[in-house]
Amino acid sequence: MRPRLLLAAMAAACLGAGTLLAQDAPRLRGPEPFTREQPAPPMQRAITNDVRVRRNYPDQPPLIPHAIEGYALDLNANKCMSCHARRFTEQSQAPMISVTHYQDREGNTLGGLAPRRYACLSCHVPQTEARPLVENRFTDMDALAEPERQTGNRGGR
Repeated sequence: MRPRLLLAAMAAACLGAGTLLAQDAPRLRGPEPFTREQPAPPMQRAITNDVRVRRNYPDQPPLIPHAIEGYALDLNANKCMSCHARRFTEQSQAPMISVTHYQDREGNTLGGLAPRRYACLSCHVPQTEARPLVENRFTDMDALAEPERQTGNRGGR
C-alpha cells in the first residue's frame, strides 16, 4: 500500500511541476494570445528575372524564375505545360520538363504527363526576396567536396 501512495504522490508532484514550468515557457506565436487574429505579413516581391538558378544538389527540382500569379493549375488546366511541354519549348524557349514526368511509379513511359507529376508546385517553387525565417546553414555539395580537392584526398588512396 505504501509504495502505491508514494508513486501517486511522485506522479502528482511531476504533473504539478510541469504545469508550473510551462507557465514561463516562451510562446511560439509571440506575446499575443493565440485566439487574437494577427494580420498576415505582406507578400514578398517575387524574383521574375527568368534567369535559371543553379541547383544545390543532384535531383533538386528546378526553381521557378518567373512570376506564376494567376496561373491555372487545377484538375482541368495546367498553365505550366503551355510553355514547358515538349511541343511548346521551341516557341517559348522554356526548358522542357524531365522525361521522368512522363513515367508512372513503376518507370513505365506514358503517352502524357503522369498524374503524380501534374501538380508542379508540389516540387517546383517560385523565389522571393524574403529574409530567411530561420538561419540557413546549408552547405552546397561543391563546397563540401572542396577540402578534398585542396588536400588531394582521393578516397583514402
